[in-house]
Amino acid sequence: MDEGGIPVPLTSEPLRKLGFLTIGLFDEADPRRGHESTLEIIELGEKLGFDSTWMRHRHLQYGIASPVAVLAAATQRTSRIELGTAVIPLGWENPLRLAEDLATVDILSGGRLNPGVSVGPPMHYDQVKHALYPDTADVEDFSYDRVRRLLDFVRGEQATDFSGVEGFEVFSDRVQPRAHGLGRRMWYGGASLRSAQWAGENGMNFLTSSVVKAEESEDFAEIQLSHIRTFRAHHPDGDRARVSQGLVVIPTDTASPEQRAKYEEYARKRTPRTATPQGPARMMFAPDLVGTSAEIAERLYSHAAFREIDEVAFALPFTFDHEDYVQILTDIATKLGPALGWQAAT
Repeated sequence: MDEGGIPVPLTSEPLRKLGFLTIGLFDEADPRRGHESTLEIIELGEKLGFDSTWMRHRHLQYGIASPVAVLAAATQRTSRIELGTAVIPLGWENPLRLAEDLATVDILSGGRLNPGVSVGPPMHYDQVKHALYPDTADVEDFSYDRVRRLLDFVRGEQATDFSGVEGFEVFSDRVQPRAHGLGRRMWYGGASLRSAQWAGENGMNFLTSSVVKAEESEDFAEIQLSHIRTFRAHHPDGDRARVSQGLVVIPTDTASPEQRAKYEEYARKRTPRTATPQGPARMMFAPDLVGTSAEIAERLYSHAAFREIDEVAFALPFTFDHEDYVQILTDIATKLGPALGWQAAT
């Protein structure tokens, strides 16, 4: 500890980029207020100096179903903070159309979009497939090839063999608008060794979150560390390949007694799932980190995977109130971030 009680970093590199992740919940009776709350939180994040903000995807739930649309609105309320998705499940998307949307929002943002994606069938596919793919449900390809198609379109590969002038209209054989640089800001949200390797081989950035598959170990930090190292071992940039770690952190430095009690109860209810692998897929969940910034920093410095990275996107908990998120984000930016060697963006 230093004289102020803040842990001295155990790594040689300070935290370089600090981000946060939100789900954007809303009340069915007043969905606009929930969406406005999310935009206000993004604006606050920029004012506090965060480097990035990320949004989850929630289909047929009371969380934001179209983060790309919400981030388009955020481009007009912010000027500096990077805007990401963590993650867009591509099973719900047409890669060509999504590439057009991503390029459009990236242009509006001035090159600040960081799209994160994942693959696999949509959640509850048997119940939703007839609405989503009424004619092609049984032949849809939910493999990595779906990501490959998106990457090709975003990176400017040919989408059609038709281009030129037809009457008064001019057609392109590539996705327009062309968002130069967006291809280098594509992220894969992976929870397995196979995903980590694929993301590396395809030159993507890698998002590793609070959920991983217990393949080689039942120690969360060891599993996450193996994913990071596997990704970088297969990436053209090697150890310089970008990885962002996402954990749930809830600093309580300026929280009221009532807020602290709420936060501790939230973490307590979720703790049992962190003890052993869950379900047939053997998913491991990271414990939520609740406490003062000094306490959380100390726990992070002892986390094997955290010591391997210099970017984070800390996840805001589900179901909290707007004022809770304001307190948590303010403590992260003014207390936890500096304790991790981070400096606020200006």
